[in-house]
Amino acid sequence: MMKQKANGIGGIFFRARNPQKLGEWYREHLGVGGECEGVWQQESGYTVFAPFPADTDYFGRDTQQFMLNFRVGDLDAMIAQLKAAGIEVETRAEWDSEVGRFARVVDPEGNPVELWEPAVG
Repeated sequence: MMKQKANGIGGIFFRARNPQKLGEWYREHLGVGGECEGVWQQESGYTVFAPFPADTDYFGRDTQQFMLNFRVGDLDAMIAQLKAAGIEVETRAEWDSEVGRFARVVDPEGNPVELWEPAVG
């Protein structure tokens, strides 16, 4: 019998103080989620699954247990779009590497959200 394996992420579920408002924010500003219970058809591409050490400072807050990371096709255009909507965007040269370029925003409930433009090639 062939060994079975997961073939993709089926969902991301997390608690929110105001689920409806937070869902609307993700739909409006990042295009994530949909009209049908948040179902979202994403484009194919790389997905990184990487547990970090418990003492990492990469996520920001000490109590943060996870960070969402979304692939984007044009990071500069996404940054401009978010800034035009009044959303603060953070970039740091040290975040960029051979795997691509990165930026961060914080959602309305204080969760860090990383945006990743994969390197071409």
